Amino acid sequence: MKFYSNSPEETQALGSRMGALANKGELFLLSGELGSGKTTFVQGFAWGAGVEGYAHSPTFILVNQYQGRIKINHVDLYRVEGGNLEAHDLGFEEMLDESSVLVEWYENAEAIFDDDHIRIEFYQGVNGSESRVIEVKAKGHYYEQWIVTLTQKVFPNEK
Repeated sequence: MKFYSNSPEETQALGSRMGALANKGELFLLSGELGSGKTTFVQGFAWGAGVEGYAHSPTFILVNQYQGRIKINHVDLYRVEGGNLEAHDLGFEEMLDESSVLVEWYENAEAIFDDDHIRIEFYQGVNGSESRVIEVKAKGHYYEQWIVTLTQKVFPNEK
């Protein structure tokens, strides 16, 4: 499913809709170039999940936690080199047991993300420097149904 954003606010709004649907145990993998809107999306996601304030990129500390209606673990693997990170190194199993997990730069440790998930890819759009194409893909039946629910919430009048 592709979504189109023409501003950071629209990217946050999509994130907010997704955050409102999120539950603990759900995994979201975010991919895109630097400045493509990943952290902006996470800000909206956190707001949708009831978090107050801004989500900030955890580039230097790897993980930020936020508490709202659900706990959110926001992971940034930008500085992880060589893909040699093991899932237990950051406690992903424990994170998923207690929170919704969003991972920026998951490609830097892609081998540890074999489980079902939603992948969200951010691309530069054609309507100016702030426009984005945001592609949401599911791995696994649960997440396929999750995207159907999201689509019904975002576009309630379309069949």
